[in-house]
Amino acid sequence: MFYALLVLIVGVITALDQITKALVVANIPIGGYVEAIPGLFHLTHIHNTGAAFSILTGQRTFFLIITALFLLIVVFCAVKQILSKPYLLILAVITGGAIGNLIDRLFYGYVVDMIAVDFMNFAIFNVADIFVTCGAIVLVIYTLFFDREPKKEAEA
Repeated sequence: MFYALLVLIVGVITALDQITKALVVANIPIGGYVEAIPGLFHLTHIHNTGAAFSILTGQRTFFLIITALFLLIVVFCAVKQILSKPYLLILAVITGGAIGNLIDRLFYGYVVDMIAVDFMNFAIFNVADIFVTCGAIVLVIYTLFFDREPKKEAEA
């Protein structure tokens, strides 16, 4: 049952990402702009062949290989039950985002990005990026603060 939940999480995140990208592609021309919440963010339609802030632009094969390796490692860890359930839940969130961007890279050669924050100079991103980033942050927090061996009482 737990593994079905993991697959559901991955599927919902991937679907949410692909639906938002399809809506943007269908309704906003490339480079177009739609005000969402003034002062907070707007929607635009760009194609990104790199990663965040367009680093490693044009390195499609590299991203495909890295994502495939990540997915293989996650599946291996789940099948072999190497990681605890909290880690698998967090990795399911990251995996959903990774698959969303993988689909774009496989079929289009670029990732569709659309969310642009207005209150600071930041990269334009998409729903998959939100889940990958938030999942990574939660992974670090969980590892640092919650995944600890209980302290043994000092012997008298």
